Amino acid sequence: MSQIQNTSRSYSDEQLHKLAKQIKVWGQELGFQQIAVTDTNLHNAEEILNNWLEQGCHGDMDWMAQHGTKRTRPAELIEGTHRIITGRMDYWPPDIVKAESILADASKAYISRYALGRDYHKVLRKRLQMLSTKIENEIGEFGYRVFVDSAPVMEKPLAEKAGLGWIGKHSNLLNKEAGSWFFLGEIYTDLPLPVDNPAEKHCGTCQSCIDVCPTKAITQPYVVDARLCISYLTIELKGIIPENLRTLMGNRIYGCDDCQLCCPWNRFATETPEADFMPRHHLDDVTLLALFSWDEKTFLKKTEGTAIRRIGHERWLRNIAVALGNSLATADEKIKKEIIQVLRKKLDDTPEVVKEHIIWALKQA
Repeated sequence: MSQIQNTSRSYSDEQLHKLAKQIKVWGQELGFQQIAVTDTNLHNAEEILNNWLEQGCHGDMDWMAQHGTKRTRPAELIEGTHRIITGRMDYWPPDIVKAESILADASKAYISRYALGRDYHKVLRKRLQMLSTKIENEIGEFGYRVFVDSAPVMEKPLAEKAGLGWIGKHSNLLNKEAGSWFFLGEIYTDLPLPVDNPAEKHCGTCQSCIDVCPTKAITQPYVVDARLCISYLTIELKGIIPENLRTLMGNRIYGCDDCQLCCPWNRFATETPEADFMPRHHLDDVTLLALFSWDEKTFLKKTEGTAIRRIGHERWLRNIAVALGNSLATADEKIKKEIIQVLRKKLDDTPEVVKEHIIWALKQA
């Protein structure tokens, strides 16, 4: 068990309220749109998680079932934790090619908007560490650990409790002023800071996200079966993509944003000022054939510092092969001929997993 070194220092309520207020100011200065504080009680989230796991909705993500109750009981993960400082940072880039236009063009590759720029883990972790250093400079040594999707942390339930937003029917966090296009990060700390009020849910009777999901992965409000989710299929799943789901994936080669694109609350989303989240290598508007031509060396170079790199070259080719197969249904004869030629050429020297999907793609002609 990791442990926060408890400094055993005492603070008055006035000092703690003043510090919490200052932490929020520092957070905004460091690029966070919002900072809030909550306690460690995740009893309701624990029950929901256990039910989800019992149904097998996590698929091959065995790590979701590991660590026992450390995921839902922060003080068991990091001994000495009393509060969680949680922050959100917007990532929707300005001047981006409209997602809807890319999804409508079968020759283009759709990459989830969060992955177009620099890996958010690196960006948020650095900023949260800077925030922690500011706190330390103000009050002296204190106990803390920084997390950005890097440990068994229930980031969305914690953010909901802290008032950053509410968990929508698509399982993403929603904010009335910012929609859902933002990242989350946490600081586990021993400081007994005052907590913020939790958010109320505002989805009402809307179920646009449920209706629009290409694979019907949102099996009921607030429940996503990862085994059907395109984000899971293209990112987490390491092997063969179920054949019955391939045509439903369209041209989505890394993640899926459909449930967010249709959400009415995202009309309030604001563009990010973060240069790190700007699209790299024109990945917001690039053809499937261009990306399929990348050898492993090119893939590693072009995806350096991004979240995309974690899936590796093999899954990258697998996903694009499926998308190319889907594009054959609407391509004109000239493009269709080129796609078939490229797919056949790749068959000669490719891993078995990729070959399986190329063979399927060729059958779609």
